[in-house]
Amino acid sequence: MAKPIPLAVWDRKTLQVHQDWMDDAKSHYESEPRRSPTQWLESQPLFDWFYAALQRSRWSARKIQPFIEKHNIDMSEFEPVRYRSYNEFFIRKFRAGMRTFPAEQNEMGAFAEARYFGWDSVESDQKFPIKGHSLNAEGILGSKERARAFENGPVMLARLAPVDYHRVHYPDDGKITDSDRIAGRLWTINWRALQNKPDILFQNERHVQILQTHNFGQLGFVEIGAMTVGRVVQTHPIDKPFRRGAEKGYFSFGGSAIVVFGEPRAWRPCSDVLRNTPEGIETFLRLGELVAAA
Repeated sequence: MAKPIPLAVWDRKTLQVHQDWMDDAKSHYESEPRRSPTQWLESQPLFDWFYAALQRSRWSARKIQPFIEKHNIDMSEFEPVRYRSYNEFFIRKFRAGMRTFPAEQNEMGAFAEARYFGWDSVESDQKFPIKGHSLNAEGILGSKERARAFENGPVMLARLAPVDYHRVHYPDDGKITDSDRIAGRLWTINWRALQNKPDILFQNERHVQILQTHNFGQLGFVEIGAMTVGRVVQTHPIDKPFRRGAEKGYFSFGGSAIVVFGEPRAWRPCSDVLRNTPEGIETFLRLGELVAAA
């Protein structure tokens, strides 16, 4: 039986905790995905293909304005374009200058406008809010060789809801040293779902890249599709250096998540993220806001 539950989120800008919930996207808040027939159906790649085609159709554009009004999205922050489909609206771009990244080299800006958990390091026997097994670097990165550099290092998990800006940006200058796509299912990703199905992050569709950055060492950067997001699109050429704040790629329609692994003692998530995480409270950060520091 389906059991969607709202999620507690602390907003750094308002300094308040609110219950994150979208009644028009209940499956993204499912706490027991294995027991939900809807989750099973929507996690199938064939369903994802069909649903994605629907969201790319011209017919889907009629959903845009009601969605904007219901969720109070400030469209003045985004480029003024005419969206021909719901998916075009979903991958909308900010106007130039609407979000900025830190100028200080040792400060890492939020690579996505999302809800964050963070750890100095993840213990294998960790139980709450996310089981340590769920954040195993080897399982998520896809190989023991990739994971070796990140053993006992910091970890961040960012969850993007359907209402969010779904483009991803680089947290620093650097280059891509390894890139891989790992096919999989599309279970929802939230901490309650990970409590009940700890292997979600190993099973879902994901894009894995190792980033060699100027100020934060190596990063294991993993974009994970979740609930009708089978397409993680990389817009930056993998053979070209990248700059801090530059667009990396985007998620097509749905919910999604990003896991970032760091080398031991290379950087530390912000104090509010670290404080809220053991309480099961995500920290909402806008793109470019301080998320960690070296």
